[in-house]
Amino acid sequence: MTEDTKALKIEAARAALANVEPGMKLGLGTGSTSEEFVRLLATRVAEGLEIVGVPTSIRTETLCRELGVPLTTLDETPELDLTVDGADEIGPGLALVKGGGGALLREKIVAAASRRMIVIADESKLVEALGRFPLPIEVNAFGLRATMLAIEAAGRRFGLTGEIRLRMADGKPFVTDGGHHIVDASFGRIPATRAFADELNAIPGVVEHGLFIGLASLAILAGRDGIRTIDAQS
Repeated sequence: MTEDTKALKIEAARAALANVEPGMKLGLGTGSTSEEFVRLLATRVAEGLEIVGVPTSIRTETLCRELGVPLTTLDETPELDLTVDGADEIGPGLALVKGGGGALLREKIVAAASRRMIVIADESKLVEALGRFPLPIEVNAFGLRATMLAIEAAGRRFGLTGEIRLRMADGKPFVTDGGHHIVDASFGRIPATRAFADELNAIPGVVEHGLFIGLASLAILAGRDGIRTIDAQS
């Protein structure tokens, strides 16, 4: 990540922080942009802002504890006011591709438990159609090969082809916080995102997928010309 890109992430995070009010119950995302938000939030907390957060990953939880951000869980606090998270792609209607950081299941659970979700990113994440970034799909380790074949077949039914690869880390299959694996599907452009999401949901071995549809209400994008906001209805 270049210094310019990091600066844009910080500006997007700073703009999102303006939506945080005292007493809020916050969902805290995972990834480099979300981490910038957590750092800025921690500074406000140190100055006296009272909030409580639900982290979407062990990584975010660790950062929050290091910085002194108060935490809760969805079991203790099942309804949240706002989630702030990043995205790998932002498409029309604020449909998203997420999961590059491997936390898509928990991110989706937290976003769904929130009244609002703000997605923050640099402007390079805005696309005309989802699919340039490989679609992360969280899968059960049991029956992995059968599940991958089912994902491949589902793609073909929608005219989607491309490499489907098991995500690796340090020479071994990547394991999510929930104990699952991730398959990255390089399908390319996905025109019927909602219908394809339903198709993936019907595969028994698929735990969750990185198509986030109807969850984000606002996108805050930072670019060289400043901050741009996009409403889900626009």
